[in-house]
Amino acid sequence: HTERVRLIGVDTPETKKPNTPIQCFGPEASKHTKELLPVDTPVLVQRDVEARDPYGRLLGYVYRSSDQLFVNQDLIVNGYARPLSIAPNTAFAREFAVLAQSAQNSKIGLWGECASEP
Repeated sequence: HTERVRLIGVDTPETKKPNTPIQCFGPEASKHTKELLPVDTPVLVQRDVEARDPYGRLLGYVYRSSDQLFVNQDLIVNGYARPLSIAPNTAFAREFAVLAQSAQNSKIGLWGECASEP
């Protein structure tokens, strides 16, 4: 069935949060995610320890069905997101941290554009 998924382990810059300014590289991250996953794109969702967050959102590691692209990982590798670990859903936390460090060292994406932001 169709349901929105909160990607585990990644934190993209804000673009739509009420009363929050648009963050550096937010529009680019949003555009990239929409390009990876247009509406109705078939995906495989892999869950971690908790299936839903306290707000009832489905949590998952998302793989695009057409080519098995690991979307969460793509966002980190290409500098569209920072790693965000929230226990107990930490299956890829170490991997994401290593990949983000590599992106940061190479100044890829937000790491090159938003150096002054935390």
